[in-house]
Amino acid sequence: MTKIAYRGSDGCPLYATALGQGPPLVLLHAGGPDHLSMLPIADGLADLRTVVLPDIRGYGRSVCTDPVRHTWAQYTDDVVRLLDRLGLPGAALGGAGLGSTITLRAAAAHPSRVEAAVLIGVEDIEDDEAKRAEIRFLDAFAARVEADGIEAGWEPILAQFPPVVGAMVRDAIPRSDPASIVAAAAIAHDRSFRHVDELATITAPTLVFPGTDPRHPTALAEQVARTLPNGHLARAAVSFDLHTPEDLALALVPDIRSFLGGAGPRR
Repeated sequence: MTKIAYRGSDGCPLYATALGQGPPLVLLHAGGPDHLSMLPIADGLADLRTVVLPDIRGYGRSVCTDPVRHTWAQYTDDVVRLLDRLGLPGAALGGAGLGSTITLRAAAAHPSRVEAAVLIGVEDIEDDEAKRAEIRFLDAFAARVEADGIEAGWEPILAQFPPVVGAMVRDAIPRSDPASIVAAAAIAHDRSFRHVDELATITAPTLVFPGTDPRHPTALAEQVARTLPNGHLARAAVSFDLHTPEDLALALVPDIRSFLGGAGPRR
């Protein structure tokens, strides 16, 4: 594996790891874990793609303790800076949860640089009332982390997610900076999209894996797949039957391999 260091446009030190061979795929983890959570999926694709696994700012090695620097525009720009650092005009881009939203934002803002997209559990696109609820939810999470640590922040939350999410989060806690995790929760105060219809401008071929929990609704994933001009709903889902990152890889990799094998650069 190759370790990569680069900087955001604001100077924030960022880090990634790459493995495999072939055309590039940048694979972004969910909010809470770090890049190691995606390693089993990367291993399953390494003979097909060069898989680049960033630590999104705020997580793992990419420490960022300033909440003002956690915005969707900044996360999207971090992806572009990574592509520039690697000398890549474009790449396939994918992610889970938080990483799926960054993938959509990047595909909308930089269509020439996102050749294909993989969404693993699409985060909810809230109306105004639901957005206010999300802000309260993540502000309370940040307060618990600040007062009692990362594990205490997550403890009342994880039961509502598939077990694999808990496994990924708990594994990453020892590698996480509490102040950085608190700052990253400020993303709730920004807005990714206001309506699913905004995704209709994204033309990259996109594979959508449904989530099965309230923050990653199955119905939303189905709606996203219908709205995207080149959207495809995967057969597998991020379900409560999945307990480990290896389980997730076994469930998802076959569909991803099939999709990426037919989703080369657009002409």
